[in-house]
Amino acid sequence: MGSKLPRVVRMVAAATAIGLAAACGGGGGQASPAAGGDPAQPVELTFWSWVPDIQKAVDQFNAAHPGIKVKLETITPGPDGGYAKMLAAVKAGNAPDVAQVGYDSLPSFLVNGALEDVTEHARDDAATFVDWQWQTGVFGGKVYAIPQASGPMGFYYRKDLFDKWGIEAPKTWDDFAAAAATIRQKDKDAYISTFAANQAPWMISLAQQAGRQWFSTEGDAWKVTIDNPDTRRMAAFWQKMLDDKLLKTEADLSNAWYKDLQTGGIVGWIGGSWGDAIIRGNAPDTSGKWAVAPMPQWAGATTFTSASWAGGSASAILKGTDNPAAATEFAVWLNSDPRSVNTLLSAGYGWPSIKDTSQITNLQKDDTVFPFYGGQNIWDVFKESDAAVTMDWRWPPVSDALYAALTDNAKAAVQGQGTLTDAFVKTQQAMVEQLRAKGLNVVTGG
Repeated sequence: MGSKLPRVVRMVAAATAIGLAAACGGGGGQASPAAGGDPAQPVELTFWSWVPDIQKAVDQFNAAHPGIKVKLETITPGPDGGYAKMLAAVKAGNAPDVAQVGYDSLPSFLVNGALEDVTEHARDDAATFVDWQWQTGVFGGKVYAIPQASGPMGFYYRKDLFDKWGIEAPKTWDDFAAAAATIRQKDKDAYISTFAANQAPWMISLAQQAGRQWFSTEGDAWKVTIDNPDTRRMAAFWQKMLDDKLLKTEADLSNAWYKDLQTGGIVGWIGGSWGDAIIRGNAPDTSGKWAVAPMPQWAGATTFTSASWAGGSASAILKGTDNPAAATEFAVWLNSDPRSVNTLLSAGYGWPSIKDTSQITNLQKDDTVFPFYGGQNIWDVFKESDAAVTMDWRWPPVSDALYAALTDNAKAAVQGQGTLTDAFVKTQQAMVEQLRAKGLNVVTGG
């Protein structure tokens, strides 16, 4: 198979799939000596982010670091919003120093030459962060981004109704299917969940937890294995649930879905940790009736395994920054200092990327969240979930195309045009075509 890209570029692209992340040792959290700046003439940095209320954390950093002044600019998330603007800015030579980029999009940024190598400034910080989250910003042993937060998965459910119907929170996927059937028997208007064909990241998280990875490398070629036995097992499970009419098929995070949360039409949701705020904000009258359980496990599993909704997001240092040391210091502080992490957690930005959350007071006591879930500390569930995310899951440099293909194919399957298994087979074919169109060598497997 020929390639339109120089070999060195192809090798960098391949490295994005396997990480090759050499674990950096050290104690973490130490700023580079050159990063501090002069309070009389502070280093000026620009930061692009979409996180609500993140200005509060930026202000905290500026107050604590008089030698560095960070200016925040709010952007629109996603490939057609902020990402396109970031890549254009890098190409034009006027990019921000630090930008918020999803874990799933970092490989694309790397292949497009949009990330700055800050290994020398971040080499002592790896131990501060959860291993799998740290690895998302490390390619070929070099550090390009500091992890911010993830979206570990859990099962939100109406505990009051489960108790009424004599159903326990499902521990396995077989339990989940049995609970779904019982719910349909007990209340003809209620469903355990919806199959969210509109949410490619959600479907990918199901495949991630099921087992085998979708993307890896062989030499300088990408290996695409979306059509594998574990994903087929997962797809067949959800297809049977659909065939047995145990699920709704409306889009989640839609007006109809919100109404079902409010009325008990939907009594469960496999969602990310940030979903807590979604439920509280859109079904306030159900306060005290919900609980959260770990993601159901596959039969025969020997260890608890979870997944993360679209991975999460990082503070990436963009190519061309004049102050890589200061930019790295800011990114590390923003995502590890307890003051900042507490501020960001209150804004609903996701699960922290740091290992030690003992000083994150919102995780220990929350007078808003815990009462809504009947007094449960739901963060204990998500802490376990985040620690159980698989280390070998890698994203391709075409995540936007992956999302589009999977969504289109899954929607067709839900509408009766083939099966969910067919949807994943077609998605593999689409990814092979997308990667080859970028001039990359591709092999397939299962």
